Amino acid sequence: MGLMDFIKKQFIDILEWTESGDGVLAWRYPMAGNEIQYGGSLTVRESQMAVFVNEGKVADVFGPGMYKLTTSTLPVLTYLKNWDKLFQSPFKSDVYFFSTRQQVDQRWGTSQPVTIRDKDFGAVRLRAFGNYSYRIVDPKRFHTEISGTRDLYTVADLDGQLRGLMLQHISDAVASSGVAFLDLAANQIEFARALQEATAPSFEALGLKLESVTMQNVSLPEELQKILDQKIGMGMVGGDMGKFMQYQTAQSIPKFAEGAGQGGSVAGDAMGLGAGVALGQVLAGQLSQGLQSQPAATAATAAGAIRPEDVMATLEKLGELKAKGILTQEEFDAKKGELLKKLV
Repeated sequence: MGLMDFIKKQFIDILEWTESGDGVLAWRYPMAGNEIQYGGSLTVRESQMAVFVNEGKVADVFGPGMYKLTTSTLPVLTYLKNWDKLFQSPFKSDVYFFSTRQQVDQRWGTSQPVTIRDKDFGAVRLRAFGNYSYRIVDPKRFHTEISGTRDLYTVADLDGQLRGLMLQHISDAVASSGVAFLDLAANQIEFARALQEATAPSFEALGLKLESVTMQNVSLPEELQKILDQKIGMGMVGGDMGKFMQYQTAQSIPKFAEGAGQGGSVAGDAMGLGAGVALGQVLAGQLSQGLQSQPAATAATAAGAIRPEDVMATLEKLGELKAKGILTQEEFDAKKGELLKKLV
């Protein structure tokens, strides 16, 4: 190199990174062929780390603080370059800065239902959505495994990979949470905690720490959602069968009105609705009588006996329903036969 080239050559004496916005994970200091001044200053701000890389090999790693770049503060680089104690010349090295701030409000979710195994229902399909946050804790590993020699590496570049890791561990989270499948929607915090524990090791392998996971919604398959709705309905009426029949009847009224509005048979729908209400009342009455019986009557019922007056009262109610056209003759005869068998 000629004298004029040496004079024109600029030496970098201050190394620092001022983040201009959010979403940047790694940034390479633009050397442009320049050398670093021996004794220059390195400033690493809070929520940052810096890494010196020599010919593709990670050398020294710096946490927050201000450093004077000498052989004492660059022991690994000194070893790699075989500098002696008297070395004081400008030197070349790649310098990367990493943001260690939490990257918050990252979204994860199942674009398609995920099949998992449940002890009660076997194979079921689940959809779930939520947020998570993470940060870089090991810049050396992150540089080696993820960002490499790129000038800039952003949160968006990593989004697909991390989202895939979250979805990959949903089945493990359901199994380890110990929460019944039907109770997942009501135990979102426990499910989120299990998902975080199941996914954290995969993040660590990339030099990241999974700081938090939140669950916003769990969607059950339609058939299981109906079972859950019935379970909730029973809970609302305290297990009272009569009230539950009234609850189901109230739920069916909008469907009845919708059918009538679409040209359905109003008489037929009303007949079915009335029969459902009437049968519900009969069954509820029988259940209530059984629950309110004296201990002696309870013992007799457990032995298979039934009071004749109860059978006659029930038959009278069924006869009234048949007379009004709510029950058919076949339905009346079938129920009568069941009741008469209990007297034998």
